Amino acid sequence: MGRRAACLAALTVLLAIPANQAAPAALPTAAVYGGLGSWLDIFADDAWSSPAAVVAKARAAGVRTLYLQTSNYRQGAGIARPAALGRFVDAAHAAGLRVVAWYLPGFAKPGLDARRTLAALRFRSATGEAFDGFALDIEASVVRNVAVRNTRLLSLAALLRRAAPGSYPLGAIIPSPVGIRRHRHYWPGFPYAALTRSFDAILPMAYFSHYAHSAQAAYAYAHDAMTLLRAHTAGRQPFVHMIGGSGKNIPAATLAGFVRAASECGAQGISLYAFPQTSPADWAVLRTASLGDPARASCVP
Repeated sequence: MGRRAACLAALTVLLAIPANQAAPAALPTAAVYGGLGSWLDIFADDAWSSPAAVVAKARAAGVRTLYLQTSNYRQGAGIARPAALGRFVDAAHAAGLRVVAWYLPGFAKPGLDARRTLAALRFRSATGEAFDGFALDIEASVVRNVAVRNTRLLSLAALLRRAAPGSYPLGAIIPSPVGIRRHRHYWPGFPYAALTRSFDAILPMAYFSHYAHSAQAAYAYAHDAMTLLRAHTAGRQPFVHMIGGSGKNIPAATLAGFVRAASECGAQGISLYAFPQTSPADWAVLRTASLGDPARASCVP
């Protein structure tokens, strides 16, 4: 058996180890990834110190799902803030919110990435609460050889799908399709369609705020991101949650352009990155999104 085959076999065994806790009841993809969401990474110290307060503010803003980072490939632990993470899950569920875990793999150490995704799937709070979904943050280019990077990504995705219980909803957080087109050496041959075999939802990092400074430009950026994604996944129609970039100091009219494109192009979920930077004015604009059936989308390439 070759080294790569042996590694994958070992990971398959690892992921097949049964968890000590019962698997959570799987919710529909739309119930987990649909509607208004918000994000927290492991570096948002103030937010992690007060989970109940963050959950209360998010609920008041109309948030349906919180996306909480568990770790990344650079961290020393598979779960970076376990106690606070558990308090977040408990508070969110008590408030009627869904919670999705997300992890950033580097793909340089496939075994480490597999263990850390598995740790998120098996995580339980002190009261036994689990995440409602898991999303893989696909953006690291540490592995310079793109063919190797793609092979490791798709292997991890397949292992994750096998490890997840039943119809547990999995999400793929992907680079902006506009950015991939613009920066051709970053990730040529990005495996859009292949990812839909393992993931129920696609969450493009359509960070218009880095490039667009008017309603028209924000609309064009989000429109292009959606139409490119649909073109690359033709016939599959994945569930799409659009992430709109930094929520810091975005003019309301500019954000409205993003929201209008996401609505017209059939996105089923929407958010800005991240919770600490999203203002009351931002929430008010995000709540105007008309999210729903991509088959009825009115935007065209």
